Amino acid sequence: MKKRILSLVLALSTLILSLSLAGCGGKKASEIYFLNFKPESAAIYEEIAKKYEEEKGIKLKVVTAAANNYEQTLKSEIAKSDAPTIFQINGPVGYKSWDDYCLDLKDSKLYSFLSDKDMAIKDDGGVFAIPYVVEGYGIIYNDAIMKKYFALPNKKSNLKSASEINTFSKLKEVVEDMTANKDKLGIKGVFASTSLASGEDWRWQTHLLNVPLHREFADMKDVADVGLEMLDADKISYKYSKNFGDIFDLYINNSVTEKTLLGSKSVADSMAEFALGQAAMVQNGNWAWSQISGVKGNTVKESDIKMLPIYIGLDGEETQGLCIGTENYLAINKNVSEEQQKKSLEFLEWLFSSKTGKKYVTEKLGFITPFNTFSENELPNDPLAKEISRYMNDEKIKNIPWSFSAFPSEAFKKEVGNALLDYAQGKKKWDEIKTIITNKWKSERD
Repeated sequence: MKKRILSLVLALSTLILSLSLAGCGGKKASEIYFLNFKPESAAIYEEIAKKYEEEKGIKLKVVTAAANNYEQTLKSEIAKSDAPTIFQINGPVGYKSWDDYCLDLKDSKLYSFLSDKDMAIKDDGGVFAIPYVVEGYGIIYNDAIMKKYFALPNKKSNLKSASEINTFSKLKEVVEDMTANKDKLGIKGVFASTSLASGEDWRWQTHLLNVPLHREFADMKDVADVGLEMLDADKISYKYSKNFGDIFDLYINNSVTEKTLLGSKSVADSMAEFALGQAAMVQNGNWAWSQISGVKGNTVKESDIKMLPIYIGLDGEETQGLCIGTENYLAINKNVSEEQQKKSLEFLEWLFSSKTGKKYVTEKLGFITPFNTFSENELPNDPLAKEISRYMNDEKIKNIPWSFSAFPSEAFKKEVGNALLDYAQGKKKWDEIKTIITNKWKSERD
């Protein structure tokens, strides 16, 4: 009898243990993990995660990497047992680094949603990363301040509105005259601070540098749309170094902040300066709307927020548009369980096709997506998104693609950022910047 009781107890214990393990396993498998690239969207993704768990019963863990530290964070997280199931890569260069982790998505619904299938990152017949947002950047300006300037009786410029600015020479003329009249305009500087603090310099070492380097490669390849071709470039001549220096000087010499102090400034600082009416212009993209609108005491009306292309004095820039493209591609970790892969794809499909998900995408994240699941009335209605759409739909304008997605490495970008800070602080001459950029490009390619 004792043996029978002992056997029953052991059997019951084994059953309970197996059920417990199965329950734990089921819970773990139901969790998915998204490593987010965009710090400015962190709070929104947390909100999305809660909503998704409410609707689908699936827990979504969201971790957001610090600005300019995504690659480092991904390297750390991907090695853990609880690795990200959804992560991001920054285009073809990113894919080369993470191809061992990218699941083939050619048979997924997410890929079928893509309006232009050529936008996906493909390799040997497979589809390994899918863009999820089309973005654009340029010079954002407050038209109320610009109108105030153009109404000045003693202004030097013959232009009558900001919309007439279509070359670097016109931009420079207006900006420098506005600086001379900044007290009358009620601003501290024409441009918001050029953020050169560590991790905050991506607008210059990546976005601004894209303009001269894109033209250099377009000259070499004799093509209008340059991007992936840059992957094969072992070296660059930095042909348009002076043009880059001219626009950078215009930014830092007509700024809210003294140029020697720009090493302490963040992107948030510059966006607050613009939102509070302390500056008339700031270089950034349509994603900046949430930062502008979220600043306490914001004085800029939606109707006054417009965009200009980044003019640097290139031939034919009268028809130049904004820099439009993406470096934001989603990938699924092929090294997690099949169930986690499946649930990760289901989440992304929900986000970009369900009524609830699409509302978050357009109204909270403010994304202009490349997916056919969005109708025209489901596009973001914020002023910067409208400006991107306006430039995209203007057939007379030639927008600049995001060629920086093929820059050789994050190390290259950081080196450029450090050099620009040294220049702003008077520690380096501009010719030294050219040498650093060309040498670092070659060493990273090597």
